[in-house]
Amino acid sequence: MGLAENLTIDWVLIKTCLQFATWGFCSLLLAEILRDTYHALCHQINWLAKWHNKHHGAYRRDLTLVSQQAYLDSQLYHDIVESVILVVLLTIVALVFHQWGLWLGVIYAVTFLYGASVRYFQGTVDTDYNHLPGPLETIPSVWFVNRTYHWRHHFDDVNAYYSGVFSFVDKILGTGLSLKGKTVAVTGASGALGQALVAELLKHDTKVIALSTNPDKIRLQNGLKVLYWELGNEDNLQESLKKVDILIINHGVNVYSDRTTDAINNSYQVNTFSALRLIDMFCATITGPNAKATKEIWVNTSEAEVFPALSPLYELSKRALGNIITLNRLDKVCVIRKLILGPFKSPLNPYGVMSATQVARGILFLAKRDFRNIIVTMNPLIYLVFPIKEFSTWLYYHIFSKSVIAGNREQG
Repeated sequence: MGLAENLTIDWVLIKTCLQFATWGFCSLLLAEILRDTYHALCHQINWLAKWHNKHHGAYRRDLTLVSQQAYLDSQLYHDIVESVILVVLLTIVALVFHQWGLWLGVIYAVTFLYGASVRYFQGTVDTDYNHLPGPLETIPSVWFVNRTYHWRHHFDDVNAYYSGVFSFVDKILGTGLSLKGKTVAVTGASGALGQALVAELLKHDTKVIALSTNPDKIRLQNGLKVLYWELGNEDNLQESLKKVDILIINHGVNVYSDRTTDAINNSYQVNTFSALRLIDMFCATITGPNAKATKEIWVNTSEAEVFPALSPLYELSKRALGNIITLNRLDKVCVIRKLILGPFKSPLNPYGVMSATQVARGILFLAKRDFRNIIVTMNPLIYLVFPIKEFSTWLYYHIFSKSVIAGNREQG
């Protein structure tokens, strides 16, 4: 009791520490916003672009240097200039607001200036982590910019992927995924959502391949190619999938209250197994040094993955698909996005509360902001429940399963 009575809490010190931490966090956030905003402006303002283009001109597609002089010029006219501007702006902010925590942002900016200066005077790329040469071995990261993420800025679309360390500016601007020039294949393209996705994708300067068992229902237009496919004959699409950058698996069937053996087989064959066959075929096309940067799979698992759909077999088959997708993501063969969609009006669900066009626009809005789990629904519970379910499932699979590569190593 005597010791407890002598203990006092210095609330002034705690308040000071919290204040310092808050301003420090804000300064780091501001540093990232200023840095990435300057980068974006370099692609919009001509006189800035003249300097910034020296940076883009220094690298080949495998990120090897065009020449040593080109690399030195890129450091001098881009990295050093950018870092100096960042240091000056953050110093002004710190001086104006008179908060010690803001100097953390200044120190953070100085590290960029120091690294750029060392690279310029020593001519080494060792600390230029996003530009190290060699094949891309990982998929683009979500929140932290890795080599694969940044490679896309150089060689996929220079008007996207502006972020340098953390990707939240790209998420704000909608530049976390560029659809420009991509070839996108959509299954179930004759359905309500399929047609809406095709229409919205064409507005984003993409080449669309509509995969459908009812090709006659699809209206031909510029930029659209229609291919017939049928359940069980996915192998016929193998050559076409080699040319595809993004595969959107959107087909499905709803047997409603039916629970016969045929209904069970049909539900799983259409909603689960055909999708998995297409995924395996598409993953086999991810070859070459840069394929991991551009190839993606989007899978419509629907909110039935976590919420009743008043159709037991639809729920079971979609949940099986969703769980296997979570398992497949552990191998990081390519970016796999889940589409967790609420009910929309379609032949499968005439009582949907959203339109297919609304859903398609929502999907692309979130995809361009690099969301890996794309939730478009009117049900607020899904936004809370799904992340918890997805994380717990991922953690369980991560602990109690192993990749094919790891299994081969153990056998060896």
